[in-house]
Amino acid sequence: MRRAHLIEDLQTLIGFPTVSTSPVTAIAAFMSERFEALGFNIEHFDDPHHPGKTNVICSAGPIDATGGLVLSGHMDVVPTEGQPWTGDPFKLRTTDTGRLIGRGTADMKGFLAACLSGLESLQVDRLRAPLVLVWTHDEEVGCHGSAHLAKTFEHLNRRLPSACWIGEPTGFEVLRKHAGHVGVEVRLQGQAAHSAYTELGANAVVASARVVGALDDLSRQWALRQGPEAEIGTDRPRGIPLNVANIHGGNAINIVPDRCVLQLGFRPLPGMGHSALVEELQATLDDVRLPDGTRLESEVLRVTPSLLTREGTHLQTLLLEHAASQQLGTAGYATDGGNLQSIGCEPLIFGPGSIQVAHQADEHVTVEALEQAVDQVRSVVNACCSID
Repeated sequence: MRRAHLIEDLQTLIGFPTVSTSPVTAIAAFMSERFEALGFNIEHFDDPHHPGKTNVICSAGPIDATGGLVLSGHMDVVPTEGQPWTGDPFKLRTTDTGRLIGRGTADMKGFLAACLSGLESLQVDRLRAPLVLVWTHDEEVGCHGSAHLAKTFEHLNRRLPSACWIGEPTGFEVLRKHAGHVGVEVRLQGQAAHSAYTELGANAVVASARVVGALDDLSRQWALRQGPEAEIGTDRPRGIPLNVANIHGGNAINIVPDRCVLQLGFRPLPGMGHSALVEELQATLDDVRLPDGTRLESEVLRVTPSLLTREGTHLQTLLLEHAASQQLGTAGYATDGGNLQSIGCEPLIFGPGSIQVAHQADEHVTVEALEQAVDQVRSVVNACCSID
C-alpha cells in the first residue's frame, strides 16, 4: 500500500509540466494542500516580477526552539523538446525492472514524493523543534526562486534552521560543497558606417576581439587560483573556470558593426564569494584598449552562490547512517544551497536517483531508491525534531 501511494504521488508531481518557462502555481497548490492537511503553516512567497512563480514554505513545530530541520527541493524541471523520449515525459511510466520514468523523477520530484510519503502520518503537535519544508521555483535556470526567498527572509529578519537537507539526486552520497556560477554580459557600442568607408565608423566586433583576448588572459590566471579548500572534487579542475560562451554582433556584411554583445560565465569555488571576482573582472575590462569611437559596459546577469558547509554537523552524522559511502563529496553542479546558506542554513545535498540521468531523455529513478528515501526522511525528521 505504501508503495502504491508513493508512486501515485510521484505520478501526480510528474504530471505538472513545470519547465522553467511555465508557472508552478498548480504544483505549489498541490504541495500546500497536502501539508496544510497535516497541520503545517503554509506561506507562499511570490516573485512580483514573474507571475506564476512562487516559493512554498511549510512550517511546523515550535518556531522558537533550537535545532530543527529544513527539507528542500525545487519544483521546476528542464525542458524535454528535441530529446528522444520513448513516451510522454509528463506521464509516469513503470518498467518491469522497477524504474520510474518521467521528467523530474530524479531531479527532483522523486525527493518531493518521498517527503510527501515520509511525512504523511506526521503528528505535528509532537514536534519539539521546527520542521520547515522549502519548495522553490526556477532552480534549473539559476536558482532564482531561492535567491528571491533569501532576499525576502533577510528583509524580514527571518532565519531557517541550520540543518538543511537538499534532496538532489546524489545516489545517496553526502555532498557538502559546490562551485557557484556567475553570468555576465559585456556590451560594446561603436559607430555604424558604410563598409566602403570604414574610417567613418567604429567597429564593435573588432573591439570585442580585444575584450575576448583580455578575458582569455584572465581565465589563465583564474585557472591557477585556489579557493578556501584546494580540492573541490575530481569532476572539476582546480581553479576558477571562466567561459566566454557566446558573441553576437553586426547586421550585414556591408555595414561597419556598431554593436557587439558577448556573454560569459565563471564559477567561484566552494566557499568563495563572487563580489571580489566581479570587481577583478571589471578591472580587466576597464584596462582593455578599445579602438577609438567604441565604448564598453558590463552587467551581471545572474549569481548562483557557491556552497561550502563545514564538516561534522549533526545532519552529516544522520545522513551518513543512510549513505552509500562514508566519504563527503562535491556536487559538480550548483544548487539552492548557496542561497539558503545566507539565511542560516548549513546545507547538505543527499537524495535518491543519479544526476547522470537528470536532464536526459527517459530520466528515471527506482522504486527501491524512493522507498529508501521515505524511510530516511522519517528517521532524520525524528532525530532532528525530537518527536515524542
